[in-house]
Amino acid sequence: MKKSFVVIGLGRFGSSLAKTLSQMGHEVLAVDVSEERVQNISEYVTHAVQIDAMDEEALKTLGVRNFDAVVVAIGQDVQASILVTLILKELGVQRVVAKALNEMHGKVLERVGADQVVYPERDMGIRLAHNLIATNVLDYIELAPDYSIVEVACPAEFHGKTLGELNLRARYGVTVIVVKKGNEVLAAPGADVRVYDGDVLVVIGSKEGLKKLDIG
Repeated sequence: MKKSFVVIGLGRFGSSLAKTLSQMGHEVLAVDVSEERVQNISEYVTHAVQIDAMDEEALKTLGVRNFDAVVVAIGQDVQASILVTLILKELGVQRVVAKALNEMHGKVLERVGADQVVYPERDMGIRLAHNLIATNVLDYIELAPDYSIVEVACPAEFHGKTLGELNLRARYGVTVIVVKKGNEVLAAPGADVRVYDGDVLVVIGSKEGLKKLDIG
């Protein structure tokens, strides 16, 4: 289903997000106070507009409340990101996602109404750390302080065995939710699915369980 998004702040994170959403076929309105940044992204998104997002009237004219979500991707200006988030909620935007630089910034964003707070730098640091420690880890997503999803290259000791034979839930308290075999994706794979070298497993579980499995 095609959705519509506003991305406010076109630094590295915001511009990457806006381009990706557009490439996925969604309507994207990119907003920044910098004319150069707006020009640089204009050919990649549906619309690109140069305005000061702290100007409530300017945001009103864009009709931001009619979009499915607005992402506040403003960089180092903490005050601006907080104020813009507050204005968006007061304008009736249903879903506001805001980028935070640190935990304190994130708490303030939540207080002023952000529906979701993201920490791109922190999350990328966590992913990279796990990738460096366990070289078979392809991706790592922290769902909660003690719960994660890991995308991992099928370990050598798993090769040729079925998920039932591996019995990961009983042994480690983790669950394989997806098996990727080349271009084939097996969601909620059954116990009879056999895994081989080159397969990718998406595993969900506690950090303790993933660590016991030596992929956390």
